[in-house]
Amino acid sequence: MKKMFYFLLLMCLIIPCACASGRTVDNTTVKNLDLNRYLGTWFEIARFDHSFERGVEFATANYILRDDGKVRVVNSGLKDGHYKESIGKAFLPDPAGEPARLRVSFFGPFYSDYRVLMLSEDYHYALVGSNSAKYLWILSRTPYVPEQVMEQILAEATRRGYDTSLLHWVDQGQGCDMKCCDETNCSDVKCSD
Repeated sequence: MKKMFYFLLLMCLIIPCACASGRTVDNTTVKNLDLNRYLGTWFEIARFDHSFERGVEFATANYILRDDGKVRVVNSGLKDGHYKESIGKAFLPDPAGEPARLRVSFFGPFYSDYRVLMLSEDYHYALVGSNSAKYLWILSRTPYVPEQVMEQILAEATRRGYDTSLLHWVDQGQGCDMKCCDETNCSDVKCSD
């Protein structure tokens, strides 16, 4: 009976992983990452759709170094007009060998891969993936990415095997009315041109 339980448990873990994505991608990280330069606020420009961010617009990620050397991760945005925030933690499992691969957790002891796949020299734009083809983000220090830069990022994602037609373009309020929020209230503000 115990053998059957362990076999079923193993199948429950293996089958979803094997079937999760038939696409193979190159998810090797950039060779160098200065974590201190990477810290701070990033605007989410585009992402693959997934349940934990579905419907979130005006999304940002803020990375803050903790006293213990880990990184505090604060993801925030608006969902159905309400401010939402998720707080997690991240760490570098192999800072010398793979400085651009982090492990991130928002749910207790469960960690996921966070891989910086492309990073501009000025740390202004980043392409981020994971250990599977199901996750991809385009991040920027500003809510707007120039067309030429976006073309380079998309070309790199395509070269790596990602299907960029699956990207959800996050509303960051460029040139339109948007919401200005704190933790409990949102008010309309006009974007400046």
